[in-house]
Amino acid sequence: MTERPVVTDSNLPPQDPGSQGAPGPAAPLPHEQDVQWASFAHLGGILGFLPSLIIWLVFKDRGAFTNTEAKEALNFQITAVFAYVAIFIVNAILTAVTFGIWGFIGWILPLALWVAVIVFSVLGFMQAKDGNHYRYPFAIRLIK
Repeated sequence: MTERPVVTDSNLPPQDPGSQGAPGPAAPLPHEQDVQWASFAHLGGILGFLPSLIIWLVFKDRGAFTNTEAKEALNFQITAVFAYVAIFIVNAILTAVTFGIWGFIGWILPLALWVAVIVFSVLGFMQAKDGNHYRYPFAIRLIK
């Protein structure tokens, strides 16, 4: 009966640590794709802050235009979330104080904010798809 050789780390040939299938840095985006993803970051605002966040996290190091525009869109969407929470709190207080009378007209504020978010997101998309920077008229710039 023949013995099988025992393989240990000391028996293995040395390997280059970079050759073990670790991915390298992603390639920079071509200009067309940079503009495309930047415009999608603005348009994704219609669905909420997640599309802008995902686009920014994935492409921030690959395209300068996408980095700038996705941050701007994300800051606007975060501001909109803060505004929705503030409107909810104000509506809850006013509904309680007016014994429910405010509840009949309290839907106007969130509806107005929703329309503003859609309009400004589409405006941002239209500007970004042409390669122009877009700055929202109101946004708390938390991400610099």
